[in-house]
Amino acid sequence: MPRSFLRTFTDMFKDRRVDVNERFQLVREAIYGTMSNFHMAIDRTTGKTVGLKLCDKEKTAAFESRFKGLKKPSEGKIAIQLKHPNIVETYETGITKDGRPYIVMEYVEGSGLNTLILNRDPILEGKRHLLFRQMAEALDGVHKAGFIHRDVCPRNFIVSPDGLVLKLIDFGLTLPQKREYMLPGNRTGTPLFMAPEIVRRKPTDQRVDLFSLGVSAYQMWSFEFPWPSTDTTGRGALQHDSRAPVPIDEKVPKINRTVAKTIMQLLQPDANLRPQTAAEVVRQLRQVTSDEQ
Repeated sequence: MPRSFLRTFTDMFKDRRVDVNERFQLVREAIYGTMSNFHMAIDRTTGKTVGLKLCDKEKTAAFESRFKGLKKPSEGKIAIQLKHPNIVETYETGITKDGRPYIVMEYVEGSGLNTLILNRDPILEGKRHLLFRQMAEALDGVHKAGFIHRDVCPRNFIVSPDGLVLKLIDFGLTLPQKREYMLPGNRTGTPLFMAPEIVRRKPTDQRVDLFSLGVSAYQMWSFEFPWPSTDTTGRGALQHDSRAPVPIDEKVPKINRTVAKTIMQLLQPDANLRPQTAAEVVRQLRQVTSDEQ
């Protein structure tokens, strides 16, 4: 068979657009995000229950336009490269018939960590050190694959119903760890979890995720932010390098000392004073066997 025919056939298959209603049975009402809708669905081609993410094409295009000329991989193409037990697995990515990017992923039963924190859910009791370590392990997987998540916060972790397993989701803001993507100016993320480098529009690297990890862990233990504020915008995040965080052991006196030390190190405004890699955080947390001292 001529190579030109094979190439044409492959390109046709690659560019084929999916009819969502024909391909999937939408089981559960969508969860609406800022740039996408998420459905629990049944893939009619396999009979498998999956997570189906339908991205808003205008908002996605607006975000991608920030990196015009850099050949940035799409969210789906990034997500499909991430293989780790604590990262939601992505099976497929493409374009729907109406032009929306879509992502098919494993469907994970459980609740968002943000919901558990908001409800002060007792499922967290005695399991926080385990979940914290899994959060760090997930980030280690992202970083070793050559990416920066850029939106680490409790909303983007799903916790299993028994509280023992956690998975990282949502790679809509994730960028390659390459110089051209780490230049000053990209101020995207969830404000109260943003590292000072992002807030102040300075050069960034993977350590911005570690700062956000520290804020997330602090909130998981104390149900509060390290810097009390009613302003949830970027203005509220300006204090991340202008005001010292309240020590976590003042809020949670019985917290394990290694955990407390790790959280406060992650919250350092100077990235050079934080743990330098997620793997280093994992090593520290492997010493911990209990939430308390």
